[in-house]
Amino acid sequence: MRMGRALMALVVASVLAAGALAPAASARPAPVSPSPPPTSSSYDRAIPPLTDDRGRTLTLRGWNVEDKANRGEDALSAITERHFRDLRANGFNFARLLVFWDDLEPRRGQYSARYLHKIERILDWARKHRVHVLIDAHQDVFGPAFGHRGIPEWATRTDGLPFTPNPDDWFSEYFQPAVQRAFTHLYEDPDLQRAQAAMWQVLADRFGRHPAVIGYDLINEPMGELREGEDLPTAARRIEAEHLTPMYNRLARAVRTKDRDTWIFVEPTPIVGEGVPTGLGRIKDNRTVYAPHFYNTAMEAGADYDPDAGWIEAYEAAVTAYPARHRMPVVVGEWGPLNNALPNMGRFYREAVASLNRYSSGWAGYVWCYGGGYCAVDERGRFRTNKEQTATPYAPAVAGTVRSDTYDAGTRTYRLAYRAAARPGVTELSLPPASRGWRVTVTGPAHVLGASSRGAWPVVLARPGGEVVVTVREAGPYGRTDHP
Repeated sequence: MRMGRALMALVVASVLAAGALAPAASARPAPVSPSPPPTSSSYDRAIPPLTDDRGRTLTLRGWNVEDKANRGEDALSAITERHFRDLRANGFNFARLLVFWDDLEPRRGQYSARYLHKIERILDWARKHRVHVLIDAHQDVFGPAFGHRGIPEWATRTDGLPFTPNPDDWFSEYFQPAVQRAFTHLYEDPDLQRAQAAMWQVLADRFGRHPAVIGYDLINEPMGELREGEDLPTAARRIEAEHLTPMYNRLARAVRTKDRDTWIFVEPTPIVGEGVPTGLGRIKDNRTVYAPHFYNTAMEAGADYDPDAGWIEAYEAAVTAYPARHRMPVVVGEWGPLNNALPNMGRFYREAVASLNRYSSGWAGYVWCYGGGYCAVDERGRFRTNKEQTATPYAPAVAGTVRSDTYDAGTRTYRLAYRAAARPGVTELSLPPASRGWRVTVTGPAHVLGASSRGAWPVVLARPGGEVVVTVREAGPYGRTDHP
């Protein structure tokens, strides 16, 4: 999601009307008190962790993987095995894979076997390189009827309302009357409800047993129709309560007819990026993940990070209320600014990563590609400015109850404290490339082994019930990763 300059005025005016932003033209939330960020707040305890089938606490760190340029016979051709090999080599274990309903079902009731095969090939690469995949039903500005990708033209109903393209500010097209009406029909028309549910049943039936698949993101950045005189935050909360909540429950029921276990990810509208609490209601599925995005309109329009505006703090406070209330894990599905080399962006990445790690079970940056713009790395696979800060040591899987999990960017030290589960299990560590390597030490009834099966990551074996502290620091000048 990238909000352009023209839309920013609408967002600012709407959120100001709701009292969520300071009265300034920066489109950033009001400053908060200078107290330190929370480390053991109530939401830390109330938000449960993501877990695997062995009960281990999971942490997902990774990037979105996409091919928006190609469709039809060439769909997904820009995604290669290199994406997953490089993700793993840099310490990441997670990819949010964008798939498009218009490619899957170009004609109503006719699903593309070729497209399904291409998705499966990508999942096989992910499995080979031990990367978890979230299958994301992506849409931008609804779909191809408006020059974008997502919901098929045959499922697009506009009642003849107007649409005027704005290629210089594509996100503003969401507020065109035809696009807004198309969302209303998707949410309310029984035949489109059935078609969307059937599409998800096809995906869940085909990929529910694939070892790489960790979840299904039911729809990317859903929007809806604003009513006359309604400000944007009010509209977002109404759309989330009246349209998204029943849609998610409907789709969850459909998925569960084919797949009983895979995590289901649900998103609010993108308006949460301005620190606006969601209006989503209860999702009646006990394996549901809250998956907001983390974007700021001013930064998406080209502005530098303003550390004094309090945006990260306001976002964190707003975004944690819903999953704490409903006892849902959190995984942030997209984040990261376009202009990553501006003067304050180094600080932004430090503070953003620290915030994300406080309350979420993981995140996916936008986007793992090889070039400029939003790409994580350049053509040679080297991190672009400041994006290397996303690659730090962490524990992808902990066989026990996590007491604390922290990374100090200044000293490049990672510390994990946990109580080992009653049943023996393996705790995995991820160590990104470092010029001097890493040194792993452990205290308590545990020991470190050199690597886990086919990966290059060390693992920790602990005595059941033991209290364990794992510390990872940069190694000495000899350049060797040391696992004593």
